[in-house]
Amino acid sequence: MLFVRLEERIRLSTPVLAIVGRPNVGKSTLFNALTGKRTAIVGPDPGVTRDRVMGECDWSGISFTVIDTGGIDFADDDMQRLVYRQVEVAIDMADVICLLTDLQIGLSDIEFQIADTLRKSGKHVVVAVNKADRPGAAPLDFYAFYELGFADTFAISATHKLGLTEFLDAVIAPMRVIDQEEAGHDYITIAVTGRPNVGKSSLCNRLIGEERSIVSDIPGTTRDAIDSFFENEHGPFLIYDTAGLRRKSKIDDQIEYVSALRSQQSVEKADVSIIMIDADEGPAEQDTKVAGLAHNMGKASIIVVNKWDLIDTNDTNMSAYEKKIRQRFEFMPYVPILFISVKTGQNLHRLWPLILRVHESSIRRVSTSVLNEVIAEAIVQHPTPQHKGRHLRIYYATQGSVAPPTFIFFVNDKKLLHFSYERYLANRLRENFDFSGTPIRFVWKGKAARDESSSRITPD
Repeated sequence: MLFVRLEERIRLSTPVLAIVGRPNVGKSTLFNALTGKRTAIVGPDPGVTRDRVMGECDWSGISFTVIDTGGIDFADDDMQRLVYRQVEVAIDMADVICLLTDLQIGLSDIEFQIADTLRKSGKHVVVAVNKADRPGAAPLDFYAFYELGFADTFAISATHKLGLTEFLDAVIAPMRVIDQEEAGHDYITIAVTGRPNVGKSSLCNRLIGEERSIVSDIPGTTRDAIDSFFENEHGPFLIYDTAGLRRKSKIDDQIEYVSALRSQQSVEKADVSIIMIDADEGPAEQDTKVAGLAHNMGKASIIVVNKWDLIDTNDTNMSAYEKKIRQRFEFMPYVPILFISVKTGQNLHRLWPLILRVHESSIRRVSTSVLNEVIAEAIVQHPTPQHKGRHLRIYYATQGSVAPPTFIFFVNDKKLLHFSYERYLANRLRENFDFSGTPIRFVWKGKAARDESSSRITPD
């Protein structure tokens, strides 16, 4: 089983609701009703949903992820074992679990078996009795479902969207508690990512100081994202040793699919992403995809080139190798590069200062007055672009948020902005403030009411 303690599991940045139940009770219909999209396939035949489908829902100011799962019937066949594996992963990821049942079919041994499994998970469970399609008081048959032993039991109609208000109120109640508990943690989370067999587990073991992850020459030894909390002279840390991300064509079984998903979750949850490259193999296209996850999520990052001890420095100059990496990762020139050998310990002492530096960069705040002084000086040295005689006017700028640093610019017309000038401003900010290792986001707000704001990671 995949159940672990709350403080040890990898979770999405938003709370998670998993919908589970036996086949053909309406799980996909409820999923579509909650997310407002027809993402899940709905059909009359049992077993239409075999893999997990994920979507987003918002209720009373709480945004959460919804996972639709395949139907459980506990049959002893390969397909049901595959479905149950997927359900296990969804339960492991979830903060709240919806056990969906069918009013018209009633209770069976399957529901009681699922209920026992959910109780062992330790997660908050809400029972939804589906297909109560008539408005008004719940029919008498509904009350039999309290035998499953869960206080939060509600009659709903996923098709007609009846009873969802009370159901959703019960779903988000424990999510509010989780948000309060996790707010403002005082440790740095690190995700160690990369292709299989580049030395991620070995690096994590060296950083932690213990053999937490299995180390092997066989690619793919780490299947799940293993998290470890520890503290050293640099402070408290939570480190994620992720499974190697393979090309999609190589993800040919459900375990690899789960591993890839867990790795993406680790990057999303992390404060700092360490992107590992095998020095002997060199940077590859898949490495850029791994790095692109961190870049697009706005994560502070470090590129670590491992196994540098295997490279003949007479043939491969470090600066030439770095140039090759910069060309491959041209979309994130802000990322520092460190050449190491986990096996020999070469340059490992330089990693901790880099981790602290890029994390501090990602949470750095610049006062509005100082920021506008730098912007004004930049405009004097390089005037804003113009189009048909109209100049882009920047009235003022302010920092809206951190991780990544996000700057809001109030202008006369954002349509006058050119990407090259945005890049110029980003470079000036990096020159004046240490934003090493972190992407920067700019938000442009036009003066006209029709001029909607735009936001993107700046093209450094």
